[in-house]
Amino acid sequence: MTRPDDCDIADPALSEAGRRRIEWAWQEMPVLRELMERYSREQPLKGIRLSGCLHITTETANLARTLKAAGAEVVLCASNPLSTQDDVAAALVEHYGIPVFAVRGESTERYYRHIDAVLDHQPLITMDDGADLVSRIHQSHPELVDNMLGGTEETTTGVIRLRAMAAKGALRFPVIAVNDAMTKHLFDNRYGTGQSALDGVIRATNILIAGKTFTVVGYGWCGRGIAMRAKGHGASVIVTEVEPLRALEAAMDGFRVMPLREAAALSDFIVTASGDKHVVDRAHFEVMKDGCVLANSGHFNVEINIPELEAMATDKHRPRASVDEYRLPDGRQIRLLAEGRLVNLAAAEGHPSAVMDMSFANQALCAVHLATRAQRLDNRVHEVPREIDQEVARLKLGAMAIQIDALTREQERYLSSWQEGT
Repeated sequence: MTRPDDCDIADPALSEAGRRRIEWAWQEMPVLRELMERYSREQPLKGIRLSGCLHITTETANLARTLKAAGAEVVLCASNPLSTQDDVAAALVEHYGIPVFAVRGESTERYYRHIDAVLDHQPLITMDDGADLVSRIHQSHPELVDNMLGGTEETTTGVIRLRAMAAKGALRFPVIAVNDAMTKHLFDNRYGTGQSALDGVIRATNILIAGKTFTVVGYGWCGRGIAMRAKGHGASVIVTEVEPLRALEAAMDGFRVMPLREAAALSDFIVTASGDKHVVDRAHFEVMKDGCVLANSGHFNVEINIPELEAMATDKHRPRASVDEYRLPDGRQIRLLAEGRLVNLAAAEGHPSAVMDMSFANQALCAVHLATRAQRLDNRVHEVPREIDQEVARLKLGAMAIQIDALTREQERYLSSWQEGT
């Protein structure tokens, strides 16, 4: 394998450790394995330049390998400064010949320099996790737009940003909302985030969750998963919401529902998963229990108002690798995990490979969909085609050795008719 000349990684010497972990994850990704076998023969992405702004993890590495096997010219950068696994980045460069621009803990300046580097690749397709790549193209590289076939978006926050762009007529090429595929958000957001967020909290703190009060801010699919897993660990779970239907659902799922200011005074842990800005703010810091642990499982580090916490604190120190402890004037201490960034990636390893197998199968299939369509899609946010969603589910069931029934012709006719009734 030829090593790329142009890349920026922390340490090439980490590559062998990264390769072993990538291969470990590969064993749990049977859908991508099947797609790689198929695409290696068919080469549906041959000659397609594809730039990805994704979390540089073992699972992403296996997506990149699959895209490359399909013929794509793949270049990657990180979608979060603290989510890069440096050994994986090294392995992608040294063992798989895929250029990577990502270093764990990189500065904001370096982060955007890396985004510009993958855009110098002049992509025909983008693959985003948070829409930073698409945003950067529109703001700083408009010359790339005319040749773009389109892009894909992995996460809820990115889809929200893209829909805002489309609503204002600012989106100049089509993007497929991979996040909204049923085989993505029902599993990745719920089971993946549920497990990995709790994993991050536990690794960062080593504090027992059983018997504690655990508040989840936001009851979307990610919040549902976190609440479910926290309950499974023995916590008393509170949910806070601004949407009446989600609040009602949380209550009927057996969780206490109340305003966050009330919950903050009771909570031993607060984890945000809202996708919005400053959902935990000064009013909440003022009433939090001494020793309350704060973490974020939303994409960007804005859900917790960290500048306000910094301004309120009289002292700050780091007792553990992923924990910053802030002392307030009255002596209370608030513990912030992973600098307010994605706790499941910054303090742990992200979602389990078996879950990302479905999410990244959607990414690969949607990239092929963009590349092989006779006509370009119009400039808006598109749903994942139903046949792709169904294909991912079918492949996953097959990999799990699960068989299901099929409709008879009589049943199909009945479902498509209106004449029969009581």
